[in-house]
Amino acid sequence: MTDKSVWFVTGAGRGMGVDVVKAALAAGHAVVATGRNTDKVASALGEADDLLIVKLDVTRPEDANAAVAAVANRFGRIDVLVNNAGNFYAGFFEELSPEDFRAQIETNLFGPVNVTRAVLPVMRAQRSGLIMTISSTGGISGQAFVSAYSAAKFGVEGWIESLAPEVAPFGIRTMLVEARLLPHRAAHRRVNEVARGVDR
Repeated sequence: MTDKSVWFVTGAGRGMGVDVVKAALAAGHAVVATGRNTDKVASALGEADDLLIVKLDVTRPEDANAAVAAVANRFGRIDVLVNNAGNFYAGFFEELSPEDFRAQIETNLFGPVNVTRAVLPVMRAQRSGLIMTISSTGGISGQAFVSAYSAAKFGVEGWIESLAPEVAPFGIRTMLVEARLLPHRAAHRRVNEVARGVDR
């Protein structure tokens, strides 16, 4: 990777997504910030010369392909993918509707799968890249009322751990961030370190 990298961030309209985008921009990188509602993303982030805001519903593979094409047209490469978009349904398993349970897995597991599938050909062609996927301690230890969420996050953990050796020969690395495993400030510090080029 060069000193100035191109970051592709999903779920960039709130929370950690906003923090990741701002950290990457502050470190001098170009950022593609995505979300289902581009007005919300723009409102959260403002404007910057190296910022491109693109519509992306991670549950739609066609959105992922279109977003990657937009990045290729503007920046020509993708150095860091941050799979951050997600949602959360809590409650007794028997009280979660089948639709809500499935929606949790569609967004939190198949969402990053869809986006990563679209991004990988770009990274493979440039023979470099980092896929950072936001997981959770709910992906390594289940607990009451989060059966749908944990099902998705356990899937994310297994998928990324299996993907890592497949993409390593192409110079592509993976990183799982179990955000709740770290104190809030430490999680933000880790994002800032990556943005500044530490452990990239």
